[in-house]
Amino acid sequence: MARFEGALARASARLGLLPAAHAEVISRVCEHAQFDVAALANEGRTGTLAIPFVKQLTAAVASVSPEAARHVHAGATSQDVIDTAAVLCLKPACARVDELTLRLGNSAAQLARRHAVTPTAARTLLQPALPVTFGWKAAVWLSTLARSVTATRKAAAGALILQFGGPSGTLSSFGERAPDIMKALGQELELPVSLIPWHSARDGFARLGAELAILAGAAGKIGRDVSLLMQPEVGEAAEGAKAGRGGSSSMPHKRNPALSMLALEAAQRAPGLASTLLSQLTPEHERGLGQWQSQWFVLRELVCASASGTAAMADALEGLEVNEKAMLANLESLLPGQRREFGSAGPMIQAALAEWATASRGTGP
Repeated sequence: MARFEGALARASARLGLLPAAHAEVISRVCEHAQFDVAALANEGRTGTLAIPFVKQLTAAVASVSPEAARHVHAGATSQDVIDTAAVLCLKPACARVDELTLRLGNSAAQLARRHAVTPTAARTLLQPALPVTFGWKAAVWLSTLARSVTATRKAAAGALILQFGGPSGTLSSFGERAPDIMKALGQELELPVSLIPWHSARDGFARLGAELAILAGAAGKIGRDVSLLMQPEVGEAAEGAKAGRGGSSSMPHKRNPALSMLALEAAQRAPGLASTLLSQLTPEHERGLGQWQSQWFVLRELVCASASGTAAMADALEGLEVNEKAMLANLESLLPGQRREFGSAGPMIQAALAEWATASRGTGP
């Protein structure tokens, strides 16, 4: 929020809307300001955190220059500050999720290549079906991740934009200079701009939230498969052994699928969070009541869920222990006499690898 206010002062000064010396004071205070968080929380009961925030910031500026303090927050509204602050927080968070997704996808791609001809049993409705290869199974995971990384990046690009509309959304206090000040502010914050304010059109956040939930689900799907393969009576794959991971406090013989558990937890939590954003697409008129006020918490949890799931499964696949002998033994036991002709598995694996190569070369948020 302080970054927004400092950038607004600098952008206004660039256009001659306030003295450069005053903008410098505001910007400097914003860079180093300390806030009484407890007071902000208590005073935030006024309806928006921006009100006590601007009050504290104005007081801090006034202690340096009473004249500059008159220009704090000039032309902006509470939701401009909070929405843009959320975007500034989401931008590096989404970039981190993108990095983790690339790690997970690269690990799945490596498994697809390494086990392109490793025979194993496909399972449908939890029952043995026909012979496939483990590389083909990894390629299915990979294809989902390729779609997800592309869609999440697109959703982030549509959501991580400047919100700047003023009290009613038209930037009326800036008159004909409105497009100029918006462009200058976007440059200061390194954010794309939209002439149409989005504080009453929340589809961008809803779309981003939905894609983050889908990504969490994609990681959870891998976690589900790995945890089932890790059952001792199956024994075809296992999360890499590591001190302090997967043990039991009362049963030392156990080796639990701890990373898969984290991914599944996130995958089951994320859809409910995303549905909250989807239910908030009907705000009243130019600023809604009770919808956007909760989105910061929901988006934070969604980012954390998708990051947790993808990070866990990236660790799992990077250290995955694949038991080819168990796969072959189970295949011969469960599907005796089945011909191991994998048909188009090879081309399918190559197609998934090509799809991932294209998706992963894209630009992250």
